[in-house]
Order: sequence, then C-alpha cells, then structure tokens
Amino acid sequence: MLTQWLTPQHIRVVEQVSDWQEAVRLSAEPLLAAGAISPAYLDAIFTSHAELGPYYVLAPGLAMPHARPEQGARKNGLSLLHVKNGVNFQADENDPVYVVIMLCAVSGDDHIQMITALADVFSDESRLQQLLSASTLSAIKAVIENK
Repeated sequence: MLTQWLTPQHIRVVEQVSDWQEAVRLSAEPLLAAGAISPAYLDAIFTSHAELGPYYVLAPGLAMPHARPEQGARKNGLSLLHVKNGVNFQADENDPVYVVIMLCAVSGDDHIQMITALADVFSDESRLQQLLSASTLSAIKAVIENK
C-alpha cells in the first residue's frame, strides 16, 4: 500500500531547511500540487503545533504532521521529505528530525489504514533506521518496498 501512496513524485530529498516550518511546508508541496490538501490543511497543522507542541514527532528522527479530514483533506495522500542535515522541531529527545511524512486522509477509516501501513515500517527498528539514514530517492524507495 505504501508504494501506491509514496510515489517518486511524493518523495523529496533536501540537504537542509531553515526551520521546522519550512520542513512541513516542503513536505506538503506534493499533496498541495496533487489537490490532496488545501492550504487550510497546512494552517491547521501550524495551529495545532502552536497549541499542542510537536505532538506529531513520533520517534527520534521521525515526524508525521497531519490534520483532521475536515481541516482541508480533499483526498488520501502521503508525502515524504528527507532532510539530510536534520531539523529541530523542539521535540526534545526526538530531535533532530530527518524524515517528515505528511499524511492526509478523507475519513477516519482511511487514516487508520494509512497509519497501519506506515506502522509496518515504524515498528521494524531496522527498516526505520534505514529510512532515517536513506538520503537518496532509490534508498528511500527500497525501504518503502521492503527490499
């Protein structure tokens, strides 16, 4: 399922970003371009971050910003941004973040299916470390495809 969502057009590798906001914006670009989210979706992520902090930084090196379906999700989608030099999200022991996966789902059921597919990668320590250290599109694709 991940290969269906994380196509090469939805994966981007950059050397560095100026701050966590730029990382979130860059991770959103493929979903905005595909019409999967509206700009309001991005606004909702920034608002939630201001209110709750970086709750979506799930593990050392890994962030998964998202908002509720009604906050601008138009269709299901995933995108991945790899920041080679890492970026701080003010997430204490989970900083720096190297992989930002933006998720958008139009329903709770779709959200759960996408999280379940991602959990296959996140729960496998070896695959997660491979993803965090993968700095090329082909290396990222190999982790996603479990090769």
